[in-house]
Amino acid sequence: MRTLLAAALCLAATATGCGATVESAEDARSPGVTLTNCGREVTYDKVPERVVTNDVGITELMFALGLEDRMAGFAMPDDKGDLGRVPWKDGYDKVPWLSKDQLTKEIVLDARADLVVAGWNYGFREDGGFTPDALEKLGIPSYVLTESCRNGRTKTSRGIMPPLDALYTDLTNLGRLFGVEKRAEALVDGFEKQIADVRAKAPKGADRPSVFLYDSGQDTPFTSGRYAAPEQIITEAGGVNVMHDVADSWTTAGWESVVERDPDVIVICDYGDVSAERKKKFLLSYAPLRDVSAIRHRRIVALDYADLVESPRNPSAIARLGAYLRTVAGQG
Repeated sequence: MRTLLAAALCLAATATGCGATVESAEDARSPGVTLTNCGREVTYDKVPERVVTNDVGITELMFALGLEDRMAGFAMPDDKGDLGRVPWKDGYDKVPWLSKDQLTKEIVLDARADLVVAGWNYGFREDGGFTPDALEKLGIPSYVLTESCRNGRTKTSRGIMPPLDALYTDLTNLGRLFGVEKRAEALVDGFEKQIADVRAKAPKGADRPSVFLYDSGQDTPFTSGRYAAPEQIITEAGGVNVMHDVADSWTTAGWESVVERDPDVIVICDYGDVSAERKKKFLLSYAPLRDVSAIRHRRIVALDYADLVESPRNPSAIARLGAYLRTVAGQG
């Protein structure tokens, strides 16, 4: 099953095939590339050669663009699933794994990084002072993951555009910065086509199953509002995110709101010390949920963490979830 998934991911990842050669260094943009990142213009004085990334989705953005040779390393916990069967396995083999914890200024300096690609709650954090402003004071530029852009509603609220638009924005921006626009364009075009194919077969109207995304938590569930990637993954797959009205990205909710919204399906985010199977057992045994449709019919499906944060795995996740939701709609 995982082998077939890897093959499908490979086909979905690029119109030119996994491991395709990117444009040569001579094609790279000249110094002074200006990009719009999180609503502000940022100018990069040179094409980075020692990029450090944080977390799996951000790291795989670089790999999908074929930019392994521009990387000094990445930081990522080792609880994000099997990395040996993804389309970008070679990237993980080639690029140093700098830390299995969070990035720090010391790690970045030791790596002699000339660009840090991370996001708010994906590496960047006020606690500990690891922020773009702090790195700028060290002479190290940053690029902020668009899914994580702060939007001004509160000090920590994130999300300024639909999640897939955020993915395409970051691929396009990084493609410009590194002079691999053609590669970025091919990825975006391939992803859009794959998702359009799923959309064409998706349930319509009242047949669309309602879906609750369960990340973690027992006293209070951690889930996705409408600005995190699961919102659009669920929508494009043919479902309705029951937390669509929550104007935030990854956030907490109350179990009473889950019960009230009565989802037809629960999607588990599979990562961390608590396995998807243990999360499923908890959900099935948690008394307040016993009358929820997804629990009564045992409609619980797991997707990997990297499927559900902004990453080049999102389109494949849409295809797989779409296939599952079509079976649920057929039961109705």
